Amino acid sequence: MLGDFSFCAPTRLHFGPESLDKLADELKQYGKNVLLIYGGGSVKRTGLYDEIVAILKKAGKNVAEDPGVMPNPTTEKLKEGIGRARTHRTDLLLAVGGGSVVDYAKAVSASVNEKADPWEKFYVGGEEPSGETLPVGVVLTMAGTGSEMNTGSVITNRETQQKIGHVFQNPCMAPRFAILNPKYTMTLSKKQMTAGIFDIFSHIAEQYFSGDDDNTSDYIAEGLFRSLIYSSRTAVTNPEDYEARSNIMWTATWALNSLLMKGKKGDWKVHMLGQAVGAVTNATHGLTLAAVSPAYYRYIEEEALPKLVRFAKNVWDIEGEGKSDREIADAGLAAMEDWMREIGVHVTLTELGATEEQIPAIVRATILFPSGYKDLTEEDAAAILRASL
Repeated sequence: MLGDFSFCAPTRLHFGPESLDKLADELKQYGKNVLLIYGGGSVKRTGLYDEIVAILKKAGKNVAEDPGVMPNPTTEKLKEGIGRARTHRTDLLLAVGGGSVVDYAKAVSASVNEKADPWEKFYVGGEEPSGETLPVGVVLTMAGTGSEMNTGSVITNRETQQKIGHVFQNPCMAPRFAILNPKYTMTLSKKQMTAGIFDIFSHIAEQYFSGDDDNTSDYIAEGLFRSLIYSSRTAVTNPEDYEARSNIMWTATWALNSLLMKGKKGDWKVHMLGQAVGAVTNATHGLTLAAVSPAYYRYIEEEALPKLVRFAKNVWDIEGEGKSDREIADAGLAAMEDWMREIGVHVTLTELGATEEQIPAIVRATILFPSGYKDLTEEDAAAILRASL
């Protein structure tokens, strides 16, 4: 393990089919005014909304609602949520949904007592909140982002065609508690489920593909990769398989709660490219990552060769005897693409609505910074995007 680091995981997790029973106890720790945040109508169609409202009312809470959080929450929606939180004099933000809903709740939390424009201060400027933040609680309905146990938040500015994430440094910006019931994920469409699965895969890969030292974090990452691959195959075949769905949900949480970054620098260029594609096309996040990943890892193959060889052997069980390192690495990437096809996320940017003419706009929206094995120029980014069409 290289360098110095700190690790703090302040989120209390309640996991399992009866985990919603823990919500009443969690609510005792907060004031009367709760802002219930959710997305579209799925939480109502499944009956989860009614269950949660009943628990809130029984706990004597004064409930206001902030519905309609979209898959890529926008600056316009954020301003609306800030206004609702202020008007309600909110004591707790309760996010019910997937990663976008949780990301949005964290953005509201950071912004509610700020005078500055949150987009400019947090997402463009990378600054921290200067005022008091609001506690966030989570009832998770989709596995993918890991936002239920980290301090990250991604917001989209449609006017500037930018999608930017900010990882807040204060551990209090992480949700105070999260309720994880794998059964809630069984209402998702196959596309939603598999997009989330690849998001998890990419989170692990972004942290794994950096450094060539002997790092405990990489061994943990390889175990998470293997669990996710195995469980994803089961879940695609049988979406009602509780064991597979529970393993996917648990892997998602640990893939991005900062554990795998300990002693690491990380890469995150796939996310920078994918988020830029999402900003321009509004395509599903996990699928934008899937579209650019094969081309990206082949583009950096020479620089990342030792780790790609390890990836091939330890994650995909590629035999090395009689093969060169390049052949082993190629076989590993081919196995990754075969798995992507198997679960249905092997897509092109063209399929997601991107065109050759949009590549300059996507490159402009891509945040490039030194990391990983190869520092990309704008020309490099454009080449990867063209190879992903």
